[in-house]
Amino acid sequence: MTDILKHRHIRLGEILIAEKLITEDDLQAALKEQERSGGGLAEVLLRTKFQQQPQVLYRVLAKQLRVDFVDCAAIEIPPTVVSAISAQAALYFKVLPIEFQNDELVIATSDPANVDKLDGLTSIVGKRIRFVLAIEADILDGIRQYYGLGAETIARMLEGKETVVAAAEPVIEDISDVNSEASIARFVNQVLLEACRNRATDIHFEPYENDLRVRYRIDGVLHDAPVPAEIRHFKDAINSRIKILSRLNIAEKRLPQDGRFNVLAGKQTLDLRISFLPTAWGESLVLRILEHDRLRDLSELGFAPHDLAILEKLLQVPHGLIFVTGPTGSGKTTTLYSCLSRLNRPEHKIITIEDPIEVQLKGISQIQVNPAIGLTFSHGLRSILRHDPDIMMVGEVRDRETAEIAVQVALTGHLVFSSIHTNDASSGAARLIDIGCEPYLISSSVICFIAQRLVRVLCPSCKKPSSLNEELAADFGLKPADIKAIQFFASTGCELCQMTGFRGRIAIYEFLLVTNDIRQLIQARASAQDIRRQALKQGMIPLRQTGWQKVCQGLTTPEEVLRVTRDEAM
Repeated sequence: MTDILKHRHIRLGEILIAEKLITEDDLQAALKEQERSGGGLAEVLLRTKFQQQPQVLYRVLAKQLRVDFVDCAAIEIPPTVVSAISAQAALYFKVLPIEFQNDELVIATSDPANVDKLDGLTSIVGKRIRFVLAIEADILDGIRQYYGLGAETIARMLEGKETVVAAAEPVIEDISDVNSEASIARFVNQVLLEACRNRATDIHFEPYENDLRVRYRIDGVLHDAPVPAEIRHFKDAINSRIKILSRLNIAEKRLPQDGRFNVLAGKQTLDLRISFLPTAWGESLVLRILEHDRLRDLSELGFAPHDLAILEKLLQVPHGLIFVTGPTGSGKTTTLYSCLSRLNRPEHKIITIEDPIEVQLKGISQIQVNPAIGLTFSHGLRSILRHDPDIMMVGEVRDRETAEIAVQVALTGHLVFSSIHTNDASSGAARLIDIGCEPYLISSSVICFIAQRLVRVLCPSCKKPSSLNEELAADFGLKPADIKAIQFFASTGCELCQMTGFRGRIAIYEFLLVTNDIRQLIQARASAQDIRRQALKQGMIPLRQTGWQKVCQGLTTPEEVLRVTRDEAM
């Protein structure tokens, strides 16, 4: 909180009452809270009365100080104005250049009364300056937007010719601490922390001839991260820093490498999976961000009541094989973990074999695949059986040997969960046959194929009513008359959702229960289309129809459902 908000509280209260922005009771309550917590009256009012509309209070402060108020979030600043102040000075003084006006540089600050501090900025800029009042959070957002994430760190490293020194032993770092001297370590921490703040699941560093592109995957969609262009000078140093933390070979740049390390973001521990891939212009780097405690109950995943009832019955089956299918990034592992968590009771012995272990589950024995020493899925499965498990999970069925062992385990009285990459539930059996598994084994062991996708959820703060055109209705197999009574919503974008219109994701599912009719089709090596037709006859609700239910509930948009189910045959 800036110093300006700690002064002139009596006058401020009078102005707010005069303009009918607060009542006398509001003022007295705020003064009592001020006595209890300290600080300024404006600080208290920002936390209580003006938390959702800080601009209202800042406009009053601007009148009191006889300066203009500027909403930094609502204006576009030209590059020529941004270049008038260096990134280091902008961040140090917490200011943002706004415009040139009559040979003056207009600068936004949250503390125009701090004369001594701002005199130092005047001497640095070398121009006539006029200060205007702005919200500090908006100023800091503007610095990130116009100068780029970590711009001051990059600039200081360019001045100091920063080099990377290998650490003797990697440790778990607190990335919330970004107050250290300029270094590659500090810049990497800034990028990681910004990714966490934006709820990103992946960070991409992509080198090109004269550029290094940084992107975040947020709610399943990639977004460019605002970073300074000078970052391209440090792409090798960034890679070396990540390799050191991941205990990888920093000298190897010709072969792909995979690793992992942990960091602290405040009180949250994050597990980072690292992958390097050599490209024409250097190594491409992807960091997958996994939360240690990321575990959801089945009721939180988005199951429709009908589907949740089916799954609850499946979890009570003593033996059999349940497959969760879908492309990479569709949430299969989260669903499997939630099933295991529901079954995790003292009377059950549960063992998993995974690559990688994404969430640590208390009370469950988890094995990490390590092909370098011969610990593959198939090898691990054979050893697991000697430990007398009741329930097992195989992270993914990738080959014939793993598939056949998983099937045999299910046939010998164990409940087995696994995942497989297919576009829909009906393609699961065909995929298993393609990799060499015998149809009679599949039909005898598999009890259900569950396909899933993730759709983005509309931001509750900015979604607005909308209508559905006939073309989109036709994609869902509907006629205009079918949608007249349904209220649709569209995305708009606000600060809460980073102007995307969406915040968070929810799963949509389809359950293909292996009935006697389906078993006969599998044994006859029927096509996925034939299996799908039979499943629909026996009541399977397809992915797109499940997504339509989310649309009718106002959770997402028709376009979002179509985006993730384009490959589905209705």
